[in-house]
Amino acid sequence: MKKEGILVRVGKYEIGRTLGEGNFAKVKLARHVESGRCFAVKVLERNRVIDRHTHDQIKREIRTLKLLKHPNAIRLYEVLASKTKIYMVLEYVNGGELFDKIESNGRLSEPEGRKLFQQLIDAVSYCHEKGVFHRDLKPENVLLDAQGNIKISDFGLSALPQQFGHDGLLHTTCGSPNYVAPEILANKGYDGATSDIWSCGVILYVMLTGYLPFDDTNLALLYQKILKGEVQIPKWLSSGAQNMIRRILDPNPQTRIKMAEIKENKWFKQDYSPAKPQEDEEESSSDDESFLIKEVTEADKHADACTYINAFELIGMSSCLDLSGFFEEEDASGRKIRFTSNCPPEELLKKIEDVVTRMGFQVQRGHGKLKVMQQCEIKTSIKSLSAVAEVFELSPSLFVVELRKTHGDSSLYRQLWERLSDNLGVNKSPSLAEQPLLTGLEGGRSIVAA
Repeated sequence: MKKEGILVRVGKYEIGRTLGEGNFAKVKLARHVESGRCFAVKVLERNRVIDRHTHDQIKREIRTLKLLKHPNAIRLYEVLASKTKIYMVLEYVNGGELFDKIESNGRLSEPEGRKLFQQLIDAVSYCHEKGVFHRDLKPENVLLDAQGNIKISDFGLSALPQQFGHDGLLHTTCGSPNYVAPEILANKGYDGATSDIWSCGVILYVMLTGYLPFDDTNLALLYQKILKGEVQIPKWLSSGAQNMIRRILDPNPQTRIKMAEIKENKWFKQDYSPAKPQEDEEESSSDDESFLIKEVTEADKHADACTYINAFELIGMSSCLDLSGFFEEEDASGRKIRFTSNCPPEELLKKIEDVVTRMGFQVQRGHGKLKVMQQCEIKTSIKSLSAVAEVFELSPSLFVVELRKTHGDSSLYRQLWERLSDNLGVNKSPSLAEQPLLTGLEGGRSIVAA
């Protein structure tokens, strides 16, 4: 754990060898100095994250992981921040990927496959109860511990309730081709829980047979097979396993088996010992204010040098610890604008409603959102705009307003933003790199003015 003769230390952790490396992060083995316990530390280079526009994905992964305390889901213990890096301190799982286990064995025995499937369903069901939908379940994202128990990992594509559309469905097409549910490919909105169940079914099929239920080198043909849902189930599997696979890999999400039904299934319940969530281990609050980020120096040799601060207070600190890149908008077309305010949500929405009504826009209120619509004739053309304003709470006294253009004329959208920013006292600078984040303003403080 030395680098050029110098012990690399971050807070109370000694950083060691690299366990894995992705496009914008490395995962390193770390040892807690006081307890000697090993952890996996995901090290993210801030500049690379910003350059590759993956900050929203990282924010979502952190928010998701801090909610989950289940023996079959990877745990996030804390997040450290330095001038150039973000460190996610994760549970260390040393048994490899489920994918490698299947590949080395060819396939798993039915009892072993069922045991791992039970753990998978326990963990995914728990995630759903917490409002977390993974959306990228596959054997490569399922780790095994030293005892051979599974740990779901890689929540970078997961969805939270805030991402639901007005129809209560998710609309982002994501996942791995062979494991993605047909309703996601149909691109008409999908239920995150039902699509995760489909992916669990594909994993079960792969564990018990050693190959994929839907496969083709041509993506178009692969998607056709998935949409049809015509799966060949080996006859040598038990009737219970065949039935379970058939019920899960139902291309119709309305008739696909649900979590509760899976848990009551006779084949599933054989030798079933439900896992117990670990909520009682420590304070289980999922509020952002209770989730602490530690400010560290990268070569800190003094464990007590860490300063505990609120995760969102860190954002407003000096430039050497500025995490504003995690809030900069990646959409170059300017479809989304965010700013912060100390005004309560109801007051903010009322102010926005007053401004846009005076501009001649029609307004609809509901579920903490405000929908803005306008259609007007300019010379010989008709221009229309539809946008949504939504307020999110960062802390009891700090709120983020998100203005999204759903469709319509960009110039009208810009006029709307100009008028709102003038009336709410928002700084309209288009570049946050040129100014301190969260500078004091009358009614609001600018995070994004894309």
